Amino acid sequence: MRVLVSGGTGVVGTGTVDALLARGHVVRLLSRHASRDVRRWPAGVEARVGDVSSAESIAGAAEGCDVVVHLAGIVRESPPDITFARVNVEGTRHLLAEAERAGVLRFVHVSSLGAERGESEYHRSKRAAEALVRQFPREWIVVRPGNVYGPGDDQISLLLRMVRTLPAVPVLGDGRQPIQPIWHEDLAAALAEAAGRDDLAGRTLDVAGGDVTSQRDLLDRLERITALEPLRVPLPDVAVTVGIRAMELVGVSVPFTDDQMTMLREGSALPDPAQNALTSVLGVTPTPLDRGLELLADAQAEQTPRAGVGALTRKRYWVDVAGSRMTPDDVVAHLRTHFDQLTPGYVGVAVEPGTPTVLDLGETITLSLPMRGHIQVRVAELEARRITLVTLAGHPLAATLRFSSAYEGELLRFEISIYQRASNVVDLVLMRAIGDLLQGQTWESMALNVARATGGELRGGVRHESQTLHGDEAKSVEEWAEALVAKGRGKAE
Repeated sequence: MRVLVSGGTGVVGTGTVDALLARGHVVRLLSRHASRDVRRWPAGVEARVGDVSSAESIAGAAEGCDVVVHLAGIVRESPPDITFARVNVEGTRHLLAEAERAGVLRFVHVSSLGAERGESEYHRSKRAAEALVRQFPREWIVVRPGNVYGPGDDQISLLLRMVRTLPAVPVLGDGRQPIQPIWHEDLAAALAEAAGRDDLAGRTLDVAGGDVTSQRDLLDRLERITALEPLRVPLPDVAVTVGIRAMELVGVSVPFTDDQMTMLREGSALPDPAQNALTSVLGVTPTPLDRGLELLADAQAEQTPRAGVGALTRKRYWVDVAGSRMTPDDVVAHLRTHFDQLTPGYVGVAVEPGTPTVLDLGETITLSLPMRGHIQVRVAELEARRITLVTLAGHPLAATLRFSSAYEGELLRFEISIYQRASNVVDLVLMRAIGDLLQGQTWESMALNVARATGGELRGGVRHESQTLHGDEAKSVEEWAEALVAKGRGKAE
């Protein structure tokens, strides 16, 4: 079958495309940046640029498709252009019309657990969208997932980053509201199954994970995984709501909106566990919550320079060594297996239970930084004379870090190159205040440690330079980093 997937780029979308491809389907990806987004998949995915909120931009998108899986939607508004009414409701209306025009056989709509009774504006929009789907003249299926968690989700991943990086974590309300989260790959498998089934027409399927939890319980579990115990600060509902509204009025972005607080108070769990269509209808065995959280801890999304703020800078630190007992290949091999010993003592490596220290392709390395907590990098490239790391969500930098070694005449050179932006405005200020100094000390110390390990004589000390990149040069680095991540991900998988 040829399946049109709308919005297949988020935490659910990428897994859904993967699951559809694994079942032998051809996928057409509909998104605003589809031409770029499809680079994640080497084959089997067609690009169709379009925005569901614009009927004109998606005209013809479903031509030749057998099934539509409609994932595109928002959980928070950014008025006036991005609203629940425009994206979740009218976007669904537009895609339904396009599917009907193109003669699509089956329309699978992804809604939200609790949409039939929730009073948040988000749930109201999902309820209105469901009503439109039920008017589709051919086969339709509504799938209502509970809280979906996976790399980059805006709830449990956010809570994980808070535990890792903050001395204190807010507990919203009493922290005991029941939620039944579903691992993103389980939902992806369920959607791919629904897309291929001809016996589910006209059904509304509530799907969730196998464990009911709460914010307090999640904190307990995440603290065990990270070996951290931040202070818990209870925030009464009224204080949270007032604070959110005040910050939004002055244009400050907050991780939870007033609407999301309404959803939190309402909870998100199946009233009857026996009615979980994930297992009873779609035949998917849910990933146990503890296992899912362990996977999540090492699966945060890459944070390349394109994702950062401020100017893109290139920093270089290098040492030249005479009489080295190591070749350039030896130096990189030594770095790969002794990374934890070559970093300065104030940078902890493998600070969470069971995390690796060897730089193998695709591995996620967990570090601790002074005043920052736990941060992560992923090995995106592993070659004989170079290793490239990319920062992950939660790191103060959106960056790539390349370690390389080569001969410069009769000298052996070891070099550290960093292409970076601050990850957000707060980190931009902190980097300028103290972060640049700490970063310089870290890489100078590592370069010296590598020089000593070669057994040779250091010539000229540690040298460094910094350069701000603009225009085409900055764009070229951004594209290189994105391609590197995609290539490394493909090799690791």
